[in-house]
Amino acid sequence: MGSTSTSLKNLRLGKLKVVHRRLLQRYEHQPFISALAGLYSCRWKRYQREKTEPGQCCCEKREYAFFLVLVGAFCLSMVFLYFWGEAQNDYNDFDWYAYGSVGYWFLWSLLILVIAAVLFTYIALLVILAVCLLSEGQQLHLHWSHKIGTLVVVAFSIAAIAVLSNLWGEEWATVLLSFQVTAPYLHLGAIAAMTLLSWPEALYFVRMKNRVSQIILLAPYLAILIFLYLIPLGMYSPCIREEGTLGPKPALIGHRGAPMLAPENTKMSFERTIELGGDGLETDVTISLDGVPFLMHDATLQRTTNVREVFPNWTSENAAMFSWEALESLNSGKWFLTDKPFSGMRSLTDEERNLATNQSIFKLTDFLRLANNANKPVIFDLYRPPKMHPYRDSWINRTLEVIINESAISSNLILWLPNDMRSLVHSVAPGFQQTLGMKAPVEELLKNHIVNLNLPYSEMSSDDIRKFARVNISTNLYVISEPWLFSLAWCSGAQSVTTNSMHILKKLNQPLFLMTPSRYNLMWILTDVVSSLLITLVFVLHWWRERGLPCCSDNNILLENTIYNAFGTELDMSVSEDSEARSLPITPNFSCNDETLKSVTNT
Repeated sequence: MGSTSTSLKNLRLGKLKVVHRRLLQRYEHQPFISALAGLYSCRWKRYQREKTEPGQCCCEKREYAFFLVLVGAFCLSMVFLYFWGEAQNDYNDFDWYAYGSVGYWFLWSLLILVIAAVLFTYIALLVILAVCLLSEGQQLHLHWSHKIGTLVVVAFSIAAIAVLSNLWGEEWATVLLSFQVTAPYLHLGAIAAMTLLSWPEALYFVRMKNRVSQIILLAPYLAILIFLYLIPLGMYSPCIREEGTLGPKPALIGHRGAPMLAPENTKMSFERTIELGGDGLETDVTISLDGVPFLMHDATLQRTTNVREVFPNWTSENAAMFSWEALESLNSGKWFLTDKPFSGMRSLTDEERNLATNQSIFKLTDFLRLANNANKPVIFDLYRPPKMHPYRDSWINRTLEVIINESAISSNLILWLPNDMRSLVHSVAPGFQQTLGMKAPVEELLKNHIVNLNLPYSEMSSDDIRKFARVNISTNLYVISEPWLFSLAWCSGAQSVTTNSMHILKKLNQPLFLMTPSRYNLMWILTDVVSSLLITLVFVLHWWRERGLPCCSDNNILLENTIYNAFGTELDMSVSEDSEARSLPITPNFSCNDETLKSVTNT
C-alpha cells in the first residue's frame, strides 16, 4: 500500500510538471500571437481573440468574404507591380508622353512605381499576418481600417491597370517577353509559397469533420499546385539552349547618343557614345525653315532648349518653323542639369556640368562628320516638315543633298530608314544601307534592296530573326535599355540594338539568364519533388497531431488517459479567460479518494 501511495504521488508530481511546462510554452507563445492579432485586427488582448475549433471555419462568413477580397487585392496589386516594374525599359517614353500632356517634366513613372510597391507591400503584410493567424488556429477579424485600405488598393490597381492598358497597351507585350526570362524564378517562388501555405491548409483540412468540406478546401489548392508543377511544360525561352549555340553579342547603337550621361542629340552625347565604344549612332532629323537639317526629337523646342527665355512668344511653335540662325542661338544642355530624363542617373562632374551647360543644337552635317571620323554607322528618323514649310515636299531631296555634298561621310555608314521615295534614294545613293522599319515578306525585302530591319523590341522573334539572317538581312531592335531585355535580344539572335544605357549594356559579357535544357529540367523536377515531399510531410504531421496516433510508450498513454484529462481541461480554460488578470496560470487542486486511486492503478 505504501508503494502504491508513493507511485501515485510521483504520478501526480510528474503530471503537474508536464502541465506546468505546457502552460509555460503556451504563455510564452502568446506575445507572438498577440502581435499578429494586434497588427491584423487591433485585438491585442487575449480575451479579445477566438480560436478556431475543430471542424469550424476560419472565420465568420462576412470575414471570410473579405478575406477573399484581401487575396484578390494581393493578386491585383502584384499584377500591377509586375506590369509596371517590367515596363521600366520604357519609363522615359511614358514621362515624355506625360510631359506633352501636363506641360512640365517630372518622373511620373518612378512615382507610380513607388506607389505600386508601397501598396503591394501593405497588402502582402496583411496576407502574411492572415496566414500566420490561420496557422495558429486563430479566427480572422480584419480591422475596419485595413478593410478600407484593402478596398483602396483594389480600386487603385484596377484603375491603374485599366488606364495604362488603354494608353499604353503595347507594354503587355513587354510583360509577355519578360516571362521568357523571369518565368523560371517566378515558378520557384510560386512553388515555395504554395509549400508554405500547406501548413494552414493541412491544419484546417484534418480538422474538418465533413468530407465535402474537406474536398472543397483541398481541391482548389491541389489544382493550383498541380498547375504550377506542370507549367514549365508550356514555357519557352531562347535563353534555355544548349552550350555553344549562343550567338555573338549584339552591336550597341546609341539612342540619341548617350542620353543618360549627356543631353540627348548633342555633340557631347554622341562623343560619350564613341568613348564608350558604341557601335553606331541614332538620332532624329528635322529641317529648319531655311533648309538646314538639324537634330531634334520633339516637335517643339520646349523640353530640350531654353526657347522660353529666348523666344517666349514662339514657345509652342514647331521646331521646323525656326531659321537656323534662331536655332543656333538656343542652348540645348542646361535642361539636362535640372530636368533629369532618367531615374538613377549618376551625378556629373564639374567638368561634365560645364560641358553640358554649353551645348547647342547639333547640325546634321556636323553629326555626320563626327560619325565618319569615328567610322560609326548612323541611323535616323527624318521628320517631314509641317504644312506651309518651304521644304515640305522636297525634304528627302534636301537631306540627300546635305549628306552627299556637304558631309563627306562614307555612303556605307548611312542606314537609310525613311520609306518615302526609297527607289529614288537607292538610285541616287546606291551605297546606302537600305533599312526598313517593319516586317515584310522576304521576297519584298530583297526586291527593295533591304539589308537591315529596324524593329521595336516588342516584335522580337528568334524565328523571324533567323529567317531574315538566312538572306543576309540584319535585325536591329529598339529601344532596349534594361539588361534583362538586352539578354533576351542576345539569346534571340538580334544583330544589334538601339539603347539609352550604353554604359550599362557594354559591361555585360553574357546574358543575365542562360541555362541548358538539361539543367533547367533538373531544377524543375527537383523543385517539384522536394515541394511535394514537404507538403506530404506537413499533411501527415497535422493528421498525426489531430488524430493522436500512438508514438509514445505505454506510460505516456496512461498519463493521457487518466489524471491528465483534468489538467487538459484547466489548460483549455486558461486560454479563453475573460481578462488578463484571470488568465494567469492557476495550479488546480486535486482531491483523489481511494476509488479514484484504485481506478488509476487498475488502468
